Order: sequence, then C-alpha cells, then structure tokens
Amino acid sequence: MDFAFSAEAGLAGLFLASFLSATLLPGGSEAVLFAVIKLHPDQAAAALALATLGNTLGGMTTYGMARLLPARVGAGGTAAKQLTALRRHGAPLLMMAWAPIVGDALCAAAGWLRLPWLPCALWMATGKAARYGLVVAGTGML
Repeated sequence: MDFAFSAEAGLAGLFLASFLSATLLPGGSEAVLFAVIKLHPDQAAAALALATLGNTLGGMTTYGMARLLPARVGAGGTAAKQLTALRRHGAPLLMMAWAPIVGDALCAAAGWLRLPWLPCALWMATGKAARYGLVVAGTGML
C-alpha cells in the first residue's frame, strides 16, 4: 500500500509532532521530519523551520509551566551565589534541550530558576535547529 500525504498536511503534522516531542510526552519528530522531506523534498527549508519552531515552543511550554512553580525561598550564602551564577550563565545550557530525558529537565530547570525567557528560547532554538539540520542533511536535501 502506497501512502502519501500533501505537503501541507505533512508540515502541520511535523509541527505538532515536534511540539509534542519537546514536552514530557514521548515522540519521534526526527522520523516525521525525515518522512516529510523524503516525500516532499521541495519543502525541506519549511520543514526544518517548522520542526525547530514547534520543538522550541514545546520546550518553552515546559519552561513556562516550571516557572509557575514556587521559587525556592531562604537560600543564602553559598547556595545563593550558586543560583546567581546559574541564572547568569545557565541559558547557553539550553542548547542541549534537544537531548532525550535531560532536555526536558533543562527546560524545566530554566523556568523554575526564572532564567530570562528570550535568551533561553534563542539558545534552545539554536540547539534544536542544529539537531534538525543534521536530520535534513541525512536526507541529502541540505
């Protein structure tokens, strides 16, 4: 049985799969990206952009939910200094937000620590775009 879908349906499904796989739900957005590009090679750039956007928004959803959790109070001395350093230098760690298991934890930790959302989103998107770029390169379309 030959199964094909329109480019628009594939891109919409890819966005949804990318978003959901960045939350605590398991997902295989890389496989969806690969399939969309193999069936619609002319949509490689759009697919890369939508996968990155969807996965970044999913990660930022985890960030936002964790930000709603109460902040730890009463930290003083060394703990306060460590939290300050993490807040100042922590956003670049979100380049690893694509990684299975630890990626969700990084997004949640960044939100709970109230790291600034824009640098978090930008670092997160950079890492996710690089990962998806490797998938696109694997299709021979990049």
